[in-house]
Amino acid sequence: MPKTDFKDYYAILGIPKNSNPDEIKKAYRRLARQYHPDLNPDNKEAEQKFKDINEANEVLSDPDKRRKYDQFGQYWGQAGEGGVPGGGFDFDFSQYGNFEDFLDELLGRFGGMGGSGTRTYSYRTSSPQGSSIPNDPFGDLFGGGASTRVPKRDFEASITLTFSEAFNGVQKQFKLDDETIKVRIPAGVKPGSRIRVKGKGGVNPGNPERGDLYLIVDLQPHPFFQFDGDNIVCEVAIRPDEAILGGQIQVPTPDGMVTVKIPPGVDSGQSLRLRGKGWVDLKGGRSDQMVKLKVVTPKSLTDEERELYQKIRQISHFNPRFNLENMRL
Repeated sequence: MPKTDFKDYYAILGIPKNSNPDEIKKAYRRLARQYHPDLNPDNKEAEQKFKDINEANEVLSDPDKRRKYDQFGQYWGQAGEGGVPGGGFDFDFSQYGNFEDFLDELLGRFGGMGGSGTRTYSYRTSSPQGSSIPNDPFGDLFGGGASTRVPKRDFEASITLTFSEAFNGVQKQFKLDDETIKVRIPAGVKPGSRIRVKGKGGVNPGNPERGDLYLIVDLQPHPFFQFDGDNIVCEVAIRPDEAILGGQIQVPTPDGMVTVKIPPGVDSGQSLRLRGKGWVDLKGGRSDQMVKLKVVTPKSLTDEERELYQKIRQISHFNPRFNLENMRL
């Protein structure tokens, strides 16, 4: 049974399905006293339980409503006298959580789609829209009359791109059953971007309008660039002397290498902003690139370098730990 928002009135009252009217009444009175708002002021959870208990009692204490509820589950309110109106058959809809679940099983699921850059495809039903279909059997079945609006069937799939493909745009080709689909991915898509391919979804019986295909973008990890909101970030190593004295270094950007000026006295972990060097957006603009500096010490020194570092240590009065001298528990 699919996971749904269906309310099990028997479970709400804590009774088995074969309970008699006296057992229903007894359970209702006990729970109503327990969760009454006067005894649970400002308790939203108790207030909701009290509403659910009253709703369950209203249905189960009425023989006719209870009979419909037992047969049709959450669709009991839409069932006519004696069963499904005009249906001429006996069917238990309580196993379905909603109309989409019923359609999903009735129509079958959309299978996997082969081709480069694809992942498993899943089925979903769009918001109710589409053509008005005369004599639609679903209309009578769910109380919609002789004419109802059948929703289109949209499909979703994930597509994985490289950073370069997403930044510059790319054309991808897919195989959908016996149909080859070419999709132009625009420059500037990001993780989570949705690309609509119109008219490449599924078709519901009774609705001639084909649904759409939505591609959800995912990106392969990049060894240097990462996303931080709309900006991209990277980490660049610098030497101790560059951190102390400042200087100029070469930094990769999506457009290629650029010269970046490091101000004197930067700390490890400090970031520099390269305005307009980040990700391209779908309107042609650019975000920023954040360059995080990491001071890296050499693992081996020449004799001359070691001598100079020792001399600096002898003459330096800088103490980066001065604030720890009086630190106590």
